[in-house]
Amino acid sequence: MLELRHLRTLATLREAESLVEAAERLHLTQSALSHQLKDLEERLGLPLFVRKSKPVRFTSAGLRLLRLADNLLPQVRQAERDLQRLAGGQAGRLHMAIECHSCFQWLMPTIDQFRNAWPEVEVDFASGFFFAPLPALARGELDLVVTSDPQEINGITYVPLFTYEAVLAISNQHPLVSRNHIEPPDLAAETLISYPVDRERLDIFKQFLDPAGVEPLAVRNAELTVMMMQLVASGRGVCCLPNWAIAEYLQRGYVSARPLGAEGLFGTLYAAVREDMLEMSYLQDFLLTAKDTSFATLDGVSAKISH
Repeated sequence: MLELRHLRTLATLREAESLVEAAERLHLTQSALSHQLKDLEERLGLPLFVRKSKPVRFTSAGLRLLRLADNLLPQVRQAERDLQRLAGGQAGRLHMAIECHSCFQWLMPTIDQFRNAWPEVEVDFASGFFFAPLPALARGELDLVVTSDPQEINGITYVPLFTYEAVLAISNQHPLVSRNHIEPPDLAAETLISYPVDRERLDIFKQFLDPAGVEPLAVRNAELTVMMMQLVASGRGVCCLPNWAIAEYLQRGYVSARPLGAEGLFGTLYAAVREDMLEMSYLQDFLLTAKDTSFATLDGVSAKISH
C-alpha cells in the first residue's frame, strides 16, 4: 500500500512552497503529482494535507507519514550507497572549484555529509576567484566546478542544481527603496560592488546592464559577502547577489533588496563535470546530496531551470 515514492513525495512537498514547486523537484507534472497524492489518500482513507494552504499544511496523518519518511529515507539512502560501493570501487577523487562565491552556506554541509558517506574518496576544493576553473576541469586537474556561467567545452556536461533570483541589495535609506523594481538607468549613478571576477561572468552585466548600454558610475570589488553587505548598509554602494545569499541580512533588517527589472533577473547554478565521470557512483551521490542540501537550506530556490 505505502511505497517509498510516496514518502519521498511527502518529504519534497514539505520542503516546497506549493504543489507546483514540489512537482518541479520531483520531475512530475502537477496533475501527475496530484493524482499520486489523491490515490494515496484514497488507499489510506485519510487526507494527508490541507488543500490550498501555502506553505503546505499537513494533517495528523500526513505528519505521521513524514516522521516515517524522516526515519526511513536516510536509511534507504545509506543502503543505496553501500550497494553502490559493492558494485564499484569505493576510492576515487573529487577535486572541485567554486565559481559561485556565496555557495559555502549549502556546499559545506554537502561536503561534510559526502565525506562521511565516502571516506575513501579524496575531496579537495579551491575558490574560482583567481584562475579559470572550467579549462582546468577539461584538462583533468579538477573533477567538478560549481558555476552559474556554463561555457561550451568539449567533454564537459552541466548538471543543473537549482535556479535562483538575483536581486539588488541597497541600504535601507537608499532612494531606490521606494521603487518596486530596479531598471538599468537607475544604476548609472551608483557604485556597484561585486566579487573580483571578470564582468563578462556577472549576471548583472551580462543580462541587465550591458543589453541596456548602461555603465555604473564605479565598480568596487569585495571578496566576501559580509564585506559587501557592510559596504551596502553604510551607503557606499549597491550589489547584486542571489536572493538566498542575502536572506539572513534581509531578515535582520540590515539591508533592503529589490528585483532587477519588472520580470526579475534569474540564473541557474550548475555542477560542471567531465562526461566520463558521470557514471561514477560517488559523483552521482554528491550531486544528489548537493541538490537535497540546497533545497533544504536555501530560501527562494527552485528546480525550474532558467534560460
